[in-house]
Amino acid sequence: MAITKTFLKTRPACKVRFELSPEEARYASGVNLAGDFNNWEPANAPMKRRKDGSFHAEISLDAGRDYRFRYQLDSGEWINDPAADAYCPCEFAGVDNSVVKT
Repeated sequence: MAITKTFLKTRPACKVRFELSPEEARYASGVNLAGDFNNWEPANAPMKRRKDGSFHAEISLDAGRDYRFRYQLDSGEWINDPAADAYCPCEFAGVDNSVVKT
């Protein structure tokens, strides 16, 4: 898994690219990205699948904030990103959420 950040010079924003390898995605045929930035609605951020089976998504986020997120596989399973900047407890599920800092 990889998270790449590009800070914009024209405004206080950061383009964040989320990536999952086929192994990290557990060979799913579909993956969605859910978090604070889309009201935890996985259908609002489907990740694009590459020919090699990896997935990626790029979103623009306000700079200077922390965002909680997770990936939802097409099996319904939720996974964290080991490349996340941090982790914080999820008050609903009793697990940790990944955190990206912009």
